[in-house]
Amino acid sequence: MKTACIVGGGVIGGGWAARFLLMGWDVRVFDPDPEAERKISEVLSNARRSLPGLSDQAMPEEGALSFHAELVDAVAGAAWIQESVPERLELKHKVYASLQSVCDEGAVIASSTSGFKPSELQEGALRPGQILVAHPFNPVYLLPLAELVPSDANAPEMIAGAQGILREIGMYPLHVRKEIDAHIADRFLEAVWREALWLVKDGIATTEEIDDAIRYGFGLRWAQMGLFETYRIAGGEAGMKHFMAQFGPALKWPWTKLMDVPEFTDELVDLIAGQSDAQSGHHSIRELERIRDNNLVAMMRALKAQDFGAGAILNKAQAPAPELGDISKPILTISRAIPLDWTDYNGHMNEARYLQAFGDATDRFMEMIGCDAEYIASGGSYFTAETHIRHLDEVHAGARITVETQVILGEGKKMHLFHVMREGDRMLATGEHMLIHVSLETRKASVPAPHIEAKLVEISQAHAGLGLPEGAGAAVGKR
Repeated sequence: MKTACIVGGGVIGGGWAARFLLMGWDVRVFDPDPEAERKISEVLSNARRSLPGLSDQAMPEEGALSFHAELVDAVAGAAWIQESVPERLELKHKVYASLQSVCDEGAVIASSTSGFKPSELQEGALRPGQILVAHPFNPVYLLPLAELVPSDANAPEMIAGAQGILREIGMYPLHVRKEIDAHIADRFLEAVWREALWLVKDGIATTEEIDDAIRYGFGLRWAQMGLFETYRIAGGEAGMKHFMAQFGPALKWPWTKLMDVPEFTDELVDLIAGQSDAQSGHHSIRELERIRDNNLVAMMRALKAQDFGAGAILNKAQAPAPELGDISKPILTISRAIPLDWTDYNGHMNEARYLQAFGDATDRFMEMIGCDAEYIASGGSYFTAETHIRHLDEVHAGARITVETQVILGEGKKMHLFHVMREGDRMLATGEHMLIHVSLETRKASVPAPHIEAKLVEISQAHAGLGLPEGAGAAVGKR
């Protein structure tokens, strides 16, 4: 089992501890703060809840976590030592002196610093080449970026080894080839931060309006394509050179308080255009647009499920769900388009999404009979006991589908539903569901509230004259 030592157990140190631990490393923590164990345990609880969901395979067995009062015990045998103490250079120098007096000479000593350059950290060190910067982003256990910043004192094989360890724990080591204050990413953040402060100070925008400008607009584009690839698309078929020719002169306009900008020489334009070609030239603009759109839909649908950011805007604009209507015929419970992220490697809707659509139809029918969020909060609900789906035809992204629901049985604790999915007149699938009403307090079958049972019986009786739908009662392999 590989071992990592975490020196400084605050928000960032705790995130590093969680990242290493959940990726199968033993983790030893050294922090004189008496609250360190509590704080890291709370961060770890969040990481255990979220990080495994990023993987479609079982993650490694979790390592062992321990807390140590003596530095020598914490670093013994550690291959990676992550320093996340406060941003005071004299304190960091003191920590490195203590570390290098007891740690293995081959261990990586990495600093989480966002401001200091590695050469500054290495000043006066016993082994300067052992120390470098690995600057992460919060939450460390989810965001993959770590800016790996060495100096001339760090041997190439040491840098390569550090990159390998970061990749092993699921991170992306961005090798910063030249030392610079604040590295790379924080320089962007600082520029945006400075401009935001001016906009607030000058009364042009509130903090919320600035956040909205980011999270509803360019922040979504940046999240999946970054800056230059986004602008490459803006240049259209003519590419990056066209974009720069169109918008380069704007750098001389007084749009920003940060007016110290490089001159747009032919050499700079060619440099950026050439790098952009190498980065994205294997895709046409139309292909890049489709990649962008796929990613944006996936991200915004994820935000929609959380009712947050751009997802909350989508929820507010969403058309109302179908109403109960005429109960003498099958009830329309779903009317929607197939989203991009519902399709699979065959190009059509995957089998899990058929179940999701039928599950959504069941949820909508439950709401129609009064088993809504308020009722469920009061302690009662229907649980699915058995499901059978027949996949009759394929359907593709963008197609509009409907689901109509017939009640086969609705009395006492049981609710037997039969769903039919169509695109226009074409039948795509059927879903048969047996549900049992359950007390959420006892988790056992129970009789529903009288008003729900009455509505269910009314619809069941109205549907009795429809007869048993084709496919009802079918088993696997039975036509």
